[in-house]
Amino acid sequence: MNNTRYVIIFVLVMTVSAALMLAGTLQMTKGKAAENEAIFNKRAILMALGKNLTADGQTAADMTDAQVLDIFSNQVEQIVVDRQGKPVDGVLAEKVDLASERKKPEDQRLLPVFIFSRDTEKFYIFAVRGNGLWDEIWGNIALDADLNTVAGAAFDHKAETPGLGAEIKDNPAFPAQFQGRKLYDDTGKYVSVVVRKGGAVDKTHEVDGISGATITCDGVTQMLYKGLMMYQPFIEGLRSQQKLGSLN
Repeated sequence: MNNTRYVIIFVLVMTVSAALMLAGTLQMTKGKAAENEAIFNKRAILMALGKNLTADGQTAADMTDAQVLDIFSNQVEQIVVDRQGKPVDGVLAEKVDLASERKKPEDQRLLPVFIFSRDTEKFYIFAVRGNGLWDEIWGNIALDADLNTVAGAAFDHKAETPGLGAEIKDNPAFPAQFQGRKLYDDTGKYVSVVVRKGGAVDKTHEVDGISGATITCDGVTQMLYKGLMMYQPFIEGLRSQQKLGSLN
């Protein structure tokens, strides 16, 4: 009887000790984990710029964490806009979680905008999120200063099929196709960029789809159209300012 009691006490003591040790370890590493996540997110945003990131064509994937942080601190302006395209004060763009924003009514969503400057060049990076075959997909789209020409794109996913839908991230040739594509047609109408099954026909507004990944590719098309449509009030406002500036 006494032996059973001792065993129970021993197990309880060990369980409590282990729980306290795990809790302490978690608390000690919490700050580092948050820092690593922030760097990961910043790198993902800069990935959309591709070789436009530096004068020598270095991409964010080639950079150290310190380099990513330095660029983000010194060359990236962050703003948050609402659905009417108006700036929202007191919110940092990198803190806006599109997964959470998608749960809100569309007219209440906040949208992050990242403006990257290098020498005399300026690029606008917009975050988009949508649905793939199995779960959510997301990406960052960089536009040239004309706010029409795609300078680069980067995509990610939660659970797309390796070798098929997962190629939107794993195969660098897929996002590379978006560079140079246009969001607006010759009449100024917003049309976005289409991922075309069987291969792009309109090289201005389409890219080649991934064989065997039709649903994921359709998801990318819808994500781009709807996601960038959310930014249209902001983009159109800037484009109008550019037109006025060119007339003066």
